[in-house]
Amino acid sequence: MVGKKRTPKRGLRTPIGDRVKVLMMIDPEIAADIKAIAIAEKRAAWSVMEDAAREYLKRRKPRSR
Repeated sequence: MVGKKRTPKRGLRTPIGDRVKVLMMIDPEIAADIKAIAIAEKRAAWSVMEDAAREYLKRRKPRSR
């Protein structure tokens, strides 16, 4: 099959869009809870973490003076 390229299947671990890899150390219980939520919601753990980070950053934004 010359000239034909297979399109790689995108799994739950494959980031979509302009995302970067981040390594962080977290409590094992928190990691387990994140994984459980991701499984229950049928989504990737990175997506759950991204949503949590966005919500946290919204609360932490400096207020206008």
